[in-house]
Order: sequence, then structure tokens, then C-alpha cells
Amino acid sequence: MVESRATHRPSFEDFLTSIVDAPEYLFTSESVTEGHPDKLCDQVSDAILDAIIREDPGARVACETATTTGLVIVLGEISTSTYIDFQQVVRETVREIGYTRSDYGFDYETCGTLISVKEQSPDIAQGVDAALETRGEKVDLGELGAGDQGMMFGFACRETPELMPMPIALAHRMARRLAEARKSGQLPYLRPDGKTQVTVEYANGVPKHVRTVVVSAQHDPDVRIDRLQDDLTEAVILPSIPRELRDEDPVMHVNPTGRFVVGGPMGDAGLTGRKIIVDSYGGMARHGGGCFSGKDPTKVDRSGAYAARWVAKNVVAAGLADRFEIEVAYAIGIARPLSVSIESFGTGRIPDEDILKLINAHFDLRPASIIAALDLRRPIYRQTAAYGHFGRLDLDLPWERTEKAEALASEAGIRMPEAVPAA
Repeated sequence: MVESRATHRPSFEDFLTSIVDAPEYLFTSESVTEGHPDKLCDQVSDAILDAIIREDPGARVACETATTTGLVIVLGEISTSTYIDFQQVVRETVREIGYTRSDYGFDYETCGTLISVKEQSPDIAQGVDAALETRGEKVDLGELGAGDQGMMFGFACRETPELMPMPIALAHRMARRLAEARKSGQLPYLRPDGKTQVTVEYANGVPKHVRTVVVSAQHDPDVRIDRLQDDLTEAVILPSIPRELRDEDPVMHVNPTGRFVVGGPMGDAGLTGRKIIVDSYGGMARHGGGCFSGKDPTKVDRSGAYAARWVAKNVVAAGLADRFEIEVAYAIGIARPLSVSIESFGTGRIPDEDILKLINAHFDLRPASIIAALDLRRPIYRQTAAYGHFGRLDLDLPWERTEKAEALASEAGIRMPEAVPAA
């Protein structure tokens, strides 16, 4: 039996509600480019996942990647009927990211690769193959067991057209522009590694100004810092920030150390799943702690988080609330969520209890039902492994669709709001 509640819970909700009601406050989020060593690992893990489920959609994949100077290590548990060339997938991913020259400190042709993979534990597999609710019986679509325990959070708000918090949306936008300036040849001295950070000033819960911007971009050794600062300000920072949010000039820090030549795996070790706040909501909403990349959709760390975002985005798109968070909790081997809890932070147009009833009526949050509804047994994951899994207007991701919003609004007896205009 699912425990579903919409009761008020003091703590994090009280904090967020208090800052939404505050006259002024600041909030900061960061993003990284695909050449960041942790993001390189996320992309390798998801490239391996895509290569496997392209041929074997029912494969069980838990793929972790680590990297350091001159080396990529792939390890984990994979059960599949197909074969992939792990080394080829690793090298092709590194090449596409842009590590194509030895003087970058990392090179797809010469980096070492180490593969250590075994099959999924049979103890885990038996709980996923047949949920506790139907163990020993014929398994239907909705009764695959969850691949792990844990809690997953989904969030949406009406700050941006993608219904994401403004700080993380701007940080991602800036990181993408940084990568585009490198790949297009606009700023040919840039290298793959890079980070961005944006601080937004809020007034009564509404973004008013961008206060501070940080961009750190890996570069060739012969580029002067003054040229780098001017170029990145004009090509990356200013085009990324809506004019109405910079009516007061923000403080801009470009490569604040003065030099960023040594980067990527040579500058720092990387590991799958070490940028989960970048992957989700930039810290504006909670995170259950499990990473997404390298995991097939029976792992609720991934599919449950995607479903939670799907629910939250439809609730906000329908106008049931302007700011909304949902928590879904699972136990390994059990199909039905152990609990579903929601919070509208005082922005709901109907009571939270009624929102929860509508969610239970329109969304089936059992793992196999999520997989079917969102069509998750497809090779769609590598593209999500940089610049966020949520709010991606540049990708057609099923958990970003709002096809249930109209029905939710109709049953709630409210009129759907206009879409948030693009900045």
C-alpha cells in the first residue's frame, strides 16, 4: 500500500517557503562543460549504456567510470546478451568531447583504458525480475521490482520557459555557449574543460537580477588573460543572461586564478555521479543522492527521478502550483512506492491533498509502468550526461513533456496558465 501524504513537513520546505517569502535573497548554481573530468565519466558511462540497450533493451547496466591522467577505468555490473567493444566506446566518447591532442593533457588515441565488469548480482536480479507483490506468479508489466531502495525528488517552478530554477538554467546556458564557442572555432584557443556559476538575486520569490557570474575556461597557454576575459564576456556571458536580469551590471569573474591550462583528467580525477546537483536542480530542490548516468531504467535512481520530474512539470504546467516538489520512495524488489509526498510551498491553487489525489489518478509510479510510459528502454542517455537531465529544451526527452497538464487542470477546475515567455 502506498503511503501518500501532502501534510506540511517542517525543515527544508520551511526554509524554501521562508526564502520565497523573503523580500530579497541570493541563490547560486553551477554547471560544467562536457570536458570536465566528472562529466567525461558520466558521458562514458551513458555511452556504454546506450551501446548496450541499443542491441539489448532488457539489459541490466550499472556502469561506473573513473579517470585520471592518461587513463579511463570502466567498472560495474552488466548483464546483457550483446557484445560491445568497451575500448572503442570509451575512445569515441573522449574524441567527441574534444580531447584530441596530446598537448591538452589527455588524448583519445593514447589514453589507457581498463575494463573490469561482471554480471549483476543474482540476489538483486530476482527482486527486479519479479516484485514482492507477485513473486512466484506470472509477472505483468507493472510488477517489476525496483532495482534499489531510496528516495527520488522531482521539482518544477515558473521561473523559466523550461520550468526550472533560474540559476541552474542560466549556468547551463552559459556552459553550453562556452562549449559552442570552442567547437565552432569562434574562440579556437579554448580547450574542453570548463565551469560556470551564476548568482541570482530574488525579490519575494521572483528572479530580479544576476548579481555574480563565474566562468573558468581551459585554454591554450599563449592566450593573454585580458583577451580571454574580453572574449568570454562578449561571446559567452552577456548573450547568456537576459537583458532584464542585467540592468545592473553583474560582477563577472573570468578565470579568477589567472590561468587554466592544465585541465580535464590531467588537472583533476573524475568519477561518474559526482555532479548530481548539476544534473538536477542546481541545489534549489533536494536530491536523493543517487546518480543517473550509467544506470539502466530498472534503477529507480534514474527512472524514479525522471518520473518525479515528469509529475512536477505537469503539475506546474497545469497551474496547480507555481512551485512544486515531489518525493517518491522505493524499496528494492518492491514495485509500488513506499511513500509519495508533495510540497507546493504555499503556491498551490488547490489544496495539496487534492493535488496528490490527481497525481495518484494520472501517474503510475511503479518502475515498469514508468519505463513503459516514458519509453525508457532506448539509447537516449548519452545526450543527457552533460548540461543537465532536466529542462532540456534542446532535446526531446519524454519526462519533459507536459501532455497530462490539460487533464490535470480540467479535473482541478482551473484554467491553465500561459507559458513562461522565453528570455
